[in-house]
Amino acid sequence: MEFSVKKLASDAGVFFSRAVQFTEEKLGQAEKTELDAHFENLLARADITKNWTEKILHQTEILLQPNPSARVEEFLYEKLDRKVPSRVTNGELLAQYMVEAANDFGPGTPYGKTLLKVGETQKRLGGAERDFMHSASISFLNPLRNFLEGDWRTITKERRILENRRLDLDACKARLKKAKAAEAKASAVPDFQETRPRNYILSASASALWSDEVEKAEHELRLAQTEFDRQAEVTRLLLEGISSTHVNHLRCLHEFVESQTTYYAQGYQYMLDLQKQLGRFPGTFVGNVESSSPPPATTSPTTVAASIPAVPIVGAPNAATAVEGALTLNDVKPPASGTRKARVLYDYEAADSSELALLADEMITVYSLPGMDPDWLIGERGNKKGKVPVTYLELLS
Repeated sequence: MEFSVKKLASDAGVFFSRAVQFTEEKLGQAEKTELDAHFENLLARADITKNWTEKILHQTEILLQPNPSARVEEFLYEKLDRKVPSRVTNGELLAQYMVEAANDFGPGTPYGKTLLKVGETQKRLGGAERDFMHSASISFLNPLRNFLEGDWRTITKERRILENRRLDLDACKARLKKAKAAEAKASAVPDFQETRPRNYILSASASALWSDEVEKAEHELRLAQTEFDRQAEVTRLLLEGISSTHVNHLRCLHEFVESQTTYYAQGYQYMLDLQKQLGRFPGTFVGNVESSSPPPATTSPTTVAASIPAVPIVGAPNAATAVEGALTLNDVKPPASGTRKARVLYDYEAADSSELALLADEMITVYSLPGMDPDWLIGERGNKKGKVPVTYLELLS
């Protein structure tokens, strides 16, 4: 018990000494030992790494799980060291609703059949999302979280110890400075007058006491300097390890990009398969035909359409063949009623002989044939005719 009381008293004294030194430094009444420029750069780099790692980690968690309640639940399960319960993704939930709706509407009806097809695709998309979230959590989130909860906590602890050692060192320097000043004052020329012999004795005694105090302060300063240097070296090694952390996070970032690429590639392929089943063209824009705003100047409409793989029409081969054959023979007759005038919004370069090239602001006659894709019309200009995309036209009454 006696040892504990002494240790407590000693710790209280050290704490008080540090508090006094810190306060005097803030008030500009005490000098502060400055770290070298390289060490300061390491500290700044470590702080930047920690701050941006926290932000990237938080935003990635939002990307993978937009629901804040679900994120809090997962956090609590991790802190309690319990397994996070499996959660249905939004795509899988939508697929479930679509399948149930198809069964109510009748799976044999056109709407029911389509709901089943789209629901199956949504289920596959939900599964791909689940795989992406799992892969990204393991390969990207966990390393960032481990750095913040492991390496950074160690760095923070050692930096705190280094700051305490620095306060102790500066307190010892201040104590030595005061002791030397007192020793010099006590060693001043004593009073040798016979009427005051006692002053000489007191002056010599005080000088000896302050000499002992100076020696003690110098000894404490040497110990404090050794402790400070040792702790500075430990902290420096930890801070230099930030470079290895960057290399590790770079590798994790590559893995995150790979898993995200796989996820989006799967989603794109699933949607292409769905479009094939529904018999739709994915290679054209579907938008407001009355819009007068042109496509972005950096990408021409033809380039955008060409960048998307064309998917053949499924479900109406005879009608499509009839239209193509008619266009090839160049003997398509416009219907008696149903022709309309249209103004061309943008230039269009024909992809093949079945299409009609267009120039912006010209007027053409358009009409539709049975079995044609709704995104296309037959256009006529003089003796020339061919398919034209609806999105490039402004239909006039």
